Amino acid sequence: MIHIEIQSQYEENFPQRMYIYNYRAFDLYQKPVISLAILGDERVNWRPDSYNYTIAGCEVSLKFPTVKLLDYEENWSELEASSNPFAIIVMAHLKTKATTGKLPQREQWKWKLIRGLYEKEFEREQIIKLFEIIDNMMTLSPELQSSLESKIKQFEEERTMPLMSNMELRGMERGKEIGKEIGKEIGKEIGKEIGKEIGALENARDFVKTVLQARLGEVTLDVEQYLNKVSVLSTLQEIVKLAATANSLAEFKQSLARIQ
Repeated sequence: MIHIEIQSQYEENFPQRMYIYNYRAFDLYQKPVISLAILGDERVNWRPDSYNYTIAGCEVSLKFPTVKLLDYEENWSELEASSNPFAIIVMAHLKTKATTGKLPQREQWKWKLIRGLYEKEFEREQIIKLFEIIDNMMTLSPELQSSLESKIKQFEEERTMPLMSNMELRGMERGKEIGKEIGKEIGKEIGKEIGKEIGALENARDFVKTVLQARLGEVTLDVEQYLNKVSVLSTLQEIVKLAATANSLAEFKQSLARIQ
């Protein structure tokens, strides 16, 4: 069982909450639980990865992998080149944070990210979902939003096969207003959309890559190709467990060979 916690701001008691959710999930389902923290805050040095206490000779401890979205700023070119939907969401999150109080700059980045969706080899429905995530996350003033939609409309008219119809654009505008009321925290919005929209299989593959990157520092091409071929969700869930417990990439690959 996998527990993913999205945290968009500093919280002193966050490690304790990770521990509480972990043991409650174990108590409820009676299965081993992998807890993973995704941190979307702006504090460079805040990287909680454990919780423990000792009292009267009794010791309780939980150590969990942590992914810091802020770290991806240094790998922006890799994010832009990536075909992983999670990379686009991370870029939108980072630029939303970076343009707080700078809406004209946010409009420029929002337009760049939306335009970039057309260059990715995604299915049409997947692009629309990512479009909606960006639109809801990178909120603009009515004037800037109108300017952005004019750019989108002009861009669509120049294409021989438009992707977004006017009806869809109006629908996304309504969805944006609803999204403002439903989710105020960017990190929570990311978590909701990843789990709800991208799909269980792709989600599980992303979790494996995220855990490997956080714990072992890399995801090699052969591992990524292997993951893309796995089409059984339960198998991917087992692979997530391997990624969270392996001490090296070599050990992880050996474990993969045993489940093939």
